Amino acid sequence: MLLISCTKMIRNYYLCSMKYIRTLILLFMLVPAVAMAQRSESHNAEIARHLELFDDIYKQLDLYYVDTLSADTTIGWAIKSMLGHVDPFTSYYPENDDELRQMATGKYAGIGSIIRYNKKEDRTMIIEPYEGSPSQLAGLKAGDVILTIDGVDVYKMNTEKVSGMLRGEPGTSFELRIKRTGVDEPLAYRITRKTIQIPSVPYYGMTDSHTGYICLSSFTSGATQELRHALTELKEQDMTRLVLDLRDNPGGSIDEAVNIVNLFVQKGQKVVYTKGKLASSNREYYTTSEPLDTVMPIIVLVNGNSASAAEILSGSLQDMDRAVVMGSRTYGKGLVQAIHEVPYRGNLKLTISRYHIPSGRCIQAYDYRHLTSEGRVGTVPDSLTRIFHTRGGREVRDGGGIKPDIETRADSLGSIVYDLVSSDELLAFVTQYTAQHDTIAAAGEYVFTDDEYADFVRFIVDSGFESNRRTDEVLKLLRDAAKLEGCYAGAEAEFTALEEKLRGNLSDELLRQRNTMRPYIEDEIVSRYYYQRGRCQQMLRQDKVFDRAAELLRNIAEYNRILHPNI
Repeated sequence: MLLISCTKMIRNYYLCSMKYIRTLILLFMLVPAVAMAQRSESHNAEIARHLELFDDIYKQLDLYYVDTLSADTTIGWAIKSMLGHVDPFTSYYPENDDELRQMATGKYAGIGSIIRYNKKEDRTMIIEPYEGSPSQLAGLKAGDVILTIDGVDVYKMNTEKVSGMLRGEPGTSFELRIKRTGVDEPLAYRITRKTIQIPSVPYYGMTDSHTGYICLSSFTSGATQELRHALTELKEQDMTRLVLDLRDNPGGSIDEAVNIVNLFVQKGQKVVYTKGKLASSNREYYTTSEPLDTVMPIIVLVNGNSASAAEILSGSLQDMDRAVVMGSRTYGKGLVQAIHEVPYRGNLKLTISRYHIPSGRCIQAYDYRHLTSEGRVGTVPDSLTRIFHTRGGREVRDGGGIKPDIETRADSLGSIVYDLVSSDELLAFVTQYTAQHDTIAAAGEYVFTDDEYADFVRFIVDSGFESNRRTDEVLKLLRDAAKLEGCYAGAEAEFTALEEKLRGNLSDELLRQRNTMRPYIEDEIVSRYYYQRGRCQQMLRQDKVFDRAAELLRNIAEYNRILHPNI
């Protein structure tokens, strides 16, 4: 009897305890749910309040402002400002905007030329017609200054507007009038627009009996097929080692990056996965086809302008111990964008997730939500990055782009070289040079002689070129500081003497910079005759990073030691 009573008591106590525990569990589950609901309600209320505020402010502007406002302009700038405070990759594209289509596919309808504004002419000029494009086939040349498009004078018209006038529906024609160096009268061309496909592989070739080189400039639609074609041709020419150049490659399609990785690794490998706020943004990407070559030694060249899909490719091959990465640390873009339709046939490209490569690391370097005290975008310091491991056990880190296995430093450029390379004066000299030379030596063999360099120096001096010298800027700051602190009067003579000494002579400076400046002139001249493929070939002649990569590939023992240090 006692036993039964005790059993009942224990059972009743147990049931009460379980009810109490279940109640506690429900309460603990309910607290975060309530908190989340409250946060969600507060967030939604905040959004509604600000949208109501914006709507009222604009209505009052429209009603009371002294002049009539353009909604396209005013609200358009409001949208741009809002998106500009998110990250640099989130953008709005209105109806019929060609930029988004070109970004995704590498295609657009137009004449196929790179254009740039010329300050001296106050007009847009042709910088380079794409090989085989309507502009090149019609006879346009780099250096041609655009006067009119279908009779419309483009004087002082910005490049964006000129570009829009040059583009249009495939098959449509227009008249283009240009001014050309060495020709007295304007020239007129009738050009028919067509769909332009910008190549992802502008050049590939053999650099010695067994070393192949491929320049991959983007990851637009069709990049994998172009690269496969290049690899197949080079292997038929006895390529047994490869330098894959991703320097200055801004990225593109994540699918193209995964498919290119698939050319070098086995089927079924996880290359990248994405994580976002919504489950629909989470995705895993695997190799799905049989590879082209899984054993050939590869060196991937990168620099600070290698971003996005270029970092997925280089980082995945590094994580899989499939290639040696060489160069300087990459940009650090670990964000993924998607295209969403918005009203009135517009599109919003927005960041929806972060991507992680095979080791599990995310290489995003910039924190766009938290600015520094100076208002700049902050980066993750090396001390706060986390360690991950490649498949072979090598240490790699997150948070700051892809750090190469072999780091190289680019030669620093003096301010005069930097300014000249991007100047209208350099383009004007090359335009004059090409007008005087019908042909030059083959790409990769062309040499700009000392006598020709002397002509270049005279041309630049006579042009009135002025460099934005960094020493002048620093000296001005020092002079202003001295004036502010009241000690300038006593040191004015010393400041003047220092300014004279630092100013130097333009002709002498150019002669001192001959070896640094000459390759840039050669590259520009060669591109006028042999286009992008020729420029790539010519650049390899004095490419120290490529030379180092080719040397390492010839030393297979050292190559294997870098990839497998513990074997």
